[in-house]
Amino acid sequence: MAWTKNKLLSMLPESDTATLRQHFETVMLTQGETLFGSYEPFRHVFFFEGGLSSEIAGGDGTKRTEVGCIGLEGFSAVPAILGVDSTPHYAFMQCGGPALRIEISVLRAAIDSSRSLRDILLKYAHVFLIQAAATALANSRYEIEPRLARWVLMSQDRLGDQLPLTHDFLSLMLGVRRPSVTDALHKLEGTGAIKAERSLIVVRDRQKLEDIAGQAYGIPELEYERQLGRDWRA
Repeated sequence: MAWTKNKLLSMLPESDTATLRQHFETVMLTQGETLFGSYEPFRHVFFFEGGLSSEIAGGDGTKRTEVGCIGLEGFSAVPAILGVDSTPHYAFMQCGGPALRIEISVLRAAIDSSRSLRDILLKYAHVFLIQAAATALANSRYEIEPRLARWVLMSQDRLGDQLPLTHDFLSLMLGVRRPSVTDALHKLEGTGAIKAERSLIVVRDRQKLEDIAGQAYGIPELEYERQLGRDWRA
């Protein structure tokens, strides 16, 4: 049986696994829990084994929007492995789940001593940057329905068919007002692609969602497979 459900960690050679496992702490992250704050020093990196985290641009007194989401395919605090100690963004858990936590200093030391670990983590950092760019493209070029379909697909990739996503979170994800989210959900539900309930979206027809999302969805997912050699989606 695999020692972890995290897709990146499961790609590591045994030599890296042996080095890292003794430093990991298993934690259960709760919904709404902050992983790192805006301009606050990074302390830990979380390799997710479940749940859904959101990285948010903007802060107090400014408009906010989600720029990326991470689940069991990756890890939090991507800028930390690029050598920086903090970021203007912040991250929290939209859906709670288990993770393996490691101190920044320990992970950086392991990266310095292992090319294989460094290569895998840097390739994932590249994929996460592609996801952020895809989000910016979707927000500027696509209508709300394809954008919503994209985010539902991305959430399904990480959580399965039942998504505990509130209208408030979807509003933050898409950078639009809540009434616009409600209207878009009704339109997707009318196609038979989803069923929307209070604080829950159930995916009924993934192919319809992919058709609605069109080219707004898929580039980061394919880049993950191209760079890391694995389609991690369920």
